[in-house]
Amino acid sequence: MRVLILNGPNLNMLGIREPEIYGQQTLADIEALCCTKSAALNIEIDFRQSNHEGELVTWIQEARGSFDGIIINAAAYTHTSIAIHDALKIFDGPIIEVHLSDPKTREPFRHQSYIEPIAKAVITGQGAEGYGLALEKLSA
Repeated sequence: MRVLILNGPNLNMLGIREPEIYGQQTLADIEALCCTKSAALNIEIDFRQSNHEGELVTWIQEARGSFDGIIINAAAYTHTSIAIHDALKIFDGPIIEVHLSDPKTREPFRHQSYIEPIAKAVITGQGAEGYGLALEKLSA
């Protein structure tokens, strides 16, 4: 099984950006957690981050036929990007939406997700462990 793990804008600043909300772990820490978990589950992963919406869309489009599933933390694009929503609709495998915090308990503008309606599952508020839970869901 091959899984593409996508991370959106500002997640490259984890550990610095609002640690009281997102925790102390860096994106490199989360990638290491994913590598350990995926090895235990016999899943091959490709872990990426971009601050650019178009790059995320291109990666999603390219994933079709190359990956069995997508785990995505689109960060702020979760609440704004119809382009990412449309690209994910084209993907022919399961999609898991992940967020370190729980957006539905935060500012009202974070309550809408354009990914949730097409996701197999949504994992929120579990911190970095949410990525491991998403890998488990895809392997089941």
